[in-house]
Amino acid sequence: MKAFAITGLKETGYVEKDERPVGAGEVRLKVDYVGFCGSDLNTYRGLNPLVRLPRVPGHEISATIAEVGAGVPDAWKVGQRVAVSPYTNCGMCTSCLKGRPNCCRYNETLGVQRDGAMQLSVVVPWTKLFDASGLSAEHVALVEPLTVGGHAADRSGAMEDDVAVVIGCGAVGLGAVLGLAQKNVRRVIAVDVDDEKLALAREFGATDVVNSAKGDLHAALGEMTDGRGPNVVVEAVGLPATFRAAVDEVAFAGTVVYIGYAKAPVEYETKLFVQKELDIRGSRNATPQNFRRVIDFARRGLFPIGKMLTKAYDFSEAGKALADWNAAPGKVCRFLVKVS
Repeated sequence: MKAFAITGLKETGYVEKDERPVGAGEVRLKVDYVGFCGSDLNTYRGLNPLVRLPRVPGHEISATIAEVGAGVPDAWKVGQRVAVSPYTNCGMCTSCLKGRPNCCRYNETLGVQRDGAMQLSVVVPWTKLFDASGLSAEHVALVEPLTVGGHAADRSGAMEDDVAVVIGCGAVGLGAVLGLAQKNVRRVIAVDVDDEKLALAREFGATDVVNSAKGDLHAALGEMTDGRGPNVVVEAVGLPATFRAAVDEVAFAGTVVYIGYAKAPVEYETKLFVQKELDIRGSRNATPQNFRRVIDFARRGLFPIGKMLTKAYDFSEAGKALADWNAAPGKVCRFLVKVS
């Protein structure tokens, strides 16, 4: 079976992999589309410390059930379109025991710590499936990054009277905008350096936008909040400058949520942590509830999911997709690869 792999620094190719049998409680999936994530781009660039090469990428998955193993509930049938949670959880670490398996200490994400779905078929436990009937195959591949942003919106604890800021309007940031908007947060301010992404953020529920490349972010947020700052800041970029900006701009007694992580050390003015009495929270992966919620929002047409798609490539062009993204990262929301 053919699989696409990142084999070295900015090097890719195709490898042969054996199809493993379907065990009890498992299903075989025919992979339809896979989305490339920022973590895949970092792997391609040699900047992902969690990955050992060669690695088959792919954790944003649209698939069709091709085979059902013993013990799988009757609700899962051959030919059914599904989204897939790409994370593992051990069930025994402190995260799992607290009911937060999305941040399992021993998590292995498809395409990161283990080979992903950029291959013709994969075998997964049925418990990782989500019914996606009614959505197109392309749209299903866009679900997972939105769930990650949606989980960050949940972690923020934002309430209806709050003003929330999302820094970064890539696919994950759009998920945060969507999640906050669907919580009826009073004001959701999207921040990015690209006007096209900011226009899309409005369609996902942002009430206001700020292009931080064209003006002073602090001044803009101050004007919008009567000098108080936003109650919540969600950082969805992963740069030292935006990590610091989240703490600088959030209001006193506010909450900062970090989705990504900076690829270089970050220096803070730590007195703000204490003076503002901040809640600073990480947000990792997504929960089953996040998957079901995004799929439901998409079915109901609450946001234009298809507008996230920058371009779709054939399986034979997967390496070109990564090279194109590497050449112009700021203009990409999501690239998909049509696997089969």
